[in-house]
Amino acid sequence: MTTLEWRLYEAGHCTHPERATRRGGPLRACEFPALVALLRHPAHGWILFDTGYSEHFMAATRAFPERLYRWVTPVRLQPRQTLREQLRSDGIEAGGIGWILLSHLHADHIGGLADFPRARVAMSREAWRDLHARSRLGALRVGLVPALLGARDAATLHWFEDSPARALSGSLSAFGDAHDLFGDGSVRLIALPGHAAGHYGLWFEDARGPVFLVGDAAWSTQAIRDNVPPPGVVTDWLGDTPIYRRTLARLHALHAAEPGLRIVPSHCREWRPARTEAST
Repeated sequence: MTTLEWRLYEAGHCTHPERATRRGGPLRACEFPALVALLRHPAHGWILFDTGYSEHFMAATRAFPERLYRWVTPVRLQPRQTLREQLRSDGIEAGGIGWILLSHLHADHIGGLADFPRARVAMSREAWRDLHARSRLGALRVGLVPALLGARDAATLHWFEDSPARALSGSLSAFGDAHDLFGDGSVRLIALPGHAAGHYGLWFEDARGPVFLVGDAAWSTQAIRDNVPPPGVVTDWLGDTPIYRRTLARLHALHAAEPGLRIVPSHCREWRPARTEAST
């Protein structure tokens, strides 16, 4: 098995009442980081899983009606907290990113895409088709801001569904097949439906063992431990509540079967990297 190096970055955060992300939770507002994973493949180089917020997101949501996005989920992003600037501080230029894998197309996950124009971009074909079937307001209603895709068109993209399908085994078998992006088993994309069209997680291994990046299939690791979803009104608004809850239940069962497995949701405060001076 090819092992990868990886680390997490926080590219801004938003605030929500905690009850919006966990059924029965308190009404107090909480910060939810936009977490991005940087992976290093020995043959394919630097890979990003999502991109977080950026100046492009702030510009795209400045005017009405997209401004409603920021009214519903207020966003905070310091100038040096964009993913591009944090990577540069770590000696990685934007042109050095080889691949960007998008868990789904909500604006907080693709907000920094334009900062990496040379990267190959891979996503679900289902997500792309869903976004382009919607009007501008219809997209915004479910958290999509098409302008953040920039000038990219379908001919320049790589589809998860076109990668070889591999059957999952053991505790993962409940999730069906995975798409093997590079054909070497190192980067496996696993459908995690319910939150948004074409929503995928990423399974890989580092020197310590397997890691499962699960995007927005859960808002926190605690929600997976407890099998507690957001209220139905939230999951109905963005996706499909019964399917979301089935996916969460599968993640809960996976955690119970493999409690040492690192399952990483994209907005989990437990996985928030240590804050730097630039991000405070």
